[in-house]
Amino acid sequence: MRTNRAGGHEMIRDLKPYPAYKDSGVPWLGEVPEHWGVLRLRNVAEMRVSSVDKHTEDDEQPVRLCNYVDVYKNDRIRDRMTFMHATASVDEIERFRLQIGDVLITKDSEAWNDIGVPALVEESANDLVCGYHLALLRPFRDRLYGDYLLRALQSTAVSYQLHIEANGVTRYGLSHAAIKSIWLPLPSLPEQSTIVRFLDHIDRCIRRSIHAKQKLIKLLEEQKQAIIHQAVTRGLDPNVRLKPSGVEWLGEVPEHWEIVALRLRYNQCLGKMLDSKRIKGEHSVRYLRNQDVQWDWINTSDLPVMDIAPEEYERYTLKSGDLLVCEGGEVGRCAIWQGDSEVFGFQKALHRLRPHSMILDEPRFMYYLLIVASRSGAFADGHESTIAHLTGDKLRKHRFPFPPKFEQSAIVHFLDGIVATIDHATTATKREIYLLLEYRTRLIADIVTGKLDVRAAAACLPDEAEEPEPLDDADILTEGDEPTEGADLEAVAGKVEA
Repeated sequence: MRTNRAGGHEMIRDLKPYPAYKDSGVPWLGEVPEHWGVLRLRNVAEMRVSSVDKHTEDDEQPVRLCNYVDVYKNDRIRDRMTFMHATASVDEIERFRLQIGDVLITKDSEAWNDIGVPALVEESANDLVCGYHLALLRPFRDRLYGDYLLRALQSTAVSYQLHIEANGVTRYGLSHAAIKSIWLPLPSLPEQSTIVRFLDHIDRCIRRSIHAKQKLIKLLEEQKQAIIHQAVTRGLDPNVRLKPSGVEWLGEVPEHWEIVALRLRYNQCLGKMLDSKRIKGEHSVRYLRNQDVQWDWINTSDLPVMDIAPEEYERYTLKSGDLLVCEGGEVGRCAIWQGDSEVFGFQKALHRLRPHSMILDEPRFMYYLLIVASRSGAFADGHESTIAHLTGDKLRKHRFPFPPKFEQSAIVHFLDGIVATIDHATTATKREIYLLLEYRTRLIADIVTGKLDVRAAAACLPDEAEEPEPLDDADILTEGDEPTEGADLEAVAGKVEA
């Protein structure tokens, strides 16, 4: 039986069901191995719901608080993690101090499917306590191991029981009785250890594979940015003569390019100031906000409305080819309006750039220029303590390189092809990460509920002392969120065990 670092697929193909099964009596679990038990959580673990919050009181003891986010973002709680500092009474410290083998779960959340997210306490300390919005589960050591409870709670068969018990409208929560009443599939203690050993090994393999794919995604993004920077500052001719641009973020540019203030080539206009008191509905127009403009993508769904009279259309509405640039937030983030039969306005948080002459300038070249300018720090004001803003006056004064129109068009054609290829590769790699996470979820569910017998396979595993490599939350997909071609995958993020 062989394994490989990509995920142990050859090993898993050899797994078979157990010899005999019985009905668990629990719809979510289905049949379980004949020699397994099925017990409610209250019969195998003690539950404590913390009352320790983030407030500091003079008459209490200093503690480090393991909070909701610590559990949500990590499936292992370790002493070396960074925790919030707070205070607790002596009784609270005694009752809610973490012990190795405890399992913490999220008890309250704004989303029902964020309920019951588990984390195993692997390291502890005298001052490390369980915080508010969490439930502490302490297994009875003669019946249940904490690391097996972690895997059981990660399985869909158990987590769904918590999801359907979550009550609320804008915020969801679990009652004490609901947590204690969930059913757990329960093999013997030695078999629990065997299951954990196997799943930990597979988890390491999957993490290594995802980590490699995350590195590839970062390299692809770096390559894309480097190509864009080279094309819009040096052009496509490697032998062209260069001259100093006089602009720090640009460096040298082709000798025949113009370096002029934006106002000489583009008309800049900030959108209309929103005044809710003046919205009468007489000239309702849907309008775009800062958050509706992402890099090369504009949201037109579920937009608010404001009054823009027909005589204001020229100033506050959009035409095909207009470039929308964020004034605040991620300053300089931009996209091109492609045109629509409906009239759309834009709010004051956005600049509209419109070329003085389409004969001279290609808006998409300006889009690529703004990518480089934004990510080179051209719009930073040098004050880290203040919120960055790009005023109209600043934007109009910024100097940019302008090749002849035919050269702008050639650069755009080249970059559009390169970017599409790299973005396609990035999307495909992110989909592979999604599929690995989905595979992991299904495997945990099948093994924890006894659909697959891992006893023989676990006996052949090598000893592994290293911890799983941490995964990068920013480049990971939430399990269950199917990615699609062209979707904004960077915005899809979820819990990844580190």
